[in-house]
Amino acid sequence: MVLWELFTTFLVIGFVSFGGGYAMIPVIEQQVSSHGWMTTQEFTDAIAVAGMSPGPIGTNSAIFVGYKTAGLPGAIASAAGMVVPSLIIVIAVAAFFYKIHHNHWVKAAFYGLRPIITGLIIYGAIRFAVSNGVIGTMSAHTVIALLLFAASLFALLYVRLHPFFVIVLSGLVGIAIYG
Repeated sequence: MVLWELFTTFLVIGFVSFGGGYAMIPVIEQQVSSHGWMTTQEFTDAIAVAGMSPGPIGTNSAIFVGYKTAGLPGAIASAAGMVVPSLIIVIAVAAFFYKIHHNHWVKAAFYGLRPIITGLIIYGAIRFAVSNGVIGTMSAHTVIALLLFAASLFALLYVRLHPFFVIVLSGLVGIAIYG
């Protein structure tokens, strides 16, 4: 029963979520919460690990949720549910997109989807910041987290430091400050 729930939940998420894995995170969080599969803190930790792991964050997070919920069979069911929609959609779109990609309505639809996808990503980031106490009451911990965020953003945008190095350096700073 749980395996079927995991599979169908992630199958639906895979079919209705657009914009990539980061845009899926709020949808996945809502489903994980409503099913009681993980606490908010466990889910936040899973997303952090999923984001640092190779592969798509949406699929990685589905695997973490499935594994936490039902072990290896749960991880497989969740991964299959998340991957099957993409496989079907990509094959269908590839078959027809070349014929219609110059169509005015298709271009207009894609331009219309860009802002909402960006909004979903920002919404997910804010939700995680609030659930982790980064945004909320002003404390020394909040100030340090915001400074680390600003330094990481600066390193990515202006110094053009590779994200791997930003992740490693942020982890080292975390060890130095909180360890």
